[in-house]
Amino acid sequence: MEKLKLASVRKSKGLSQKEVAERLFVDVSTYNRKEKGSVKIRNTEWIKLSQFLNVPIEEIFEEDESHVFIFNDNSTGSYLGTNHIYAIPESLLDVQKKYITFLESEIQKLKNNDLI
Repeated sequence: MEKLKLASVRKSKGLSQKEVAERLFVDVSTYNRKEKGSVKIRNTEWIKLSQFLNVPIEEIFEEDESHVFIFNDNSTGSYLGTNHIYAIPESLLDVQKKYITFLESEIQKLKNNDLI
């Protein structure tokens, strides 16, 4: 999946792929593949890209096959926050959904037996 948002922001800032690649400490061909979506962009790289491009991570981030959650943690009292990115594989979500369904049926059984 091509990273259109990332490429658009990079171009709007007047930056070349080479300049961004140097910032990530990768060669231009590797960055090109990352931007085209054929090589995965690691979570730490998304954070570096966000900081380097001076934009919120949500403005450039495009999720891959897995479900991704971005949490802004302002627990330190700083309004700058810290972005934490969590990618959850679809297979794990399926297992969790099945377990939740099982637990809900067990709760219903207990309620029917007046144990809750």
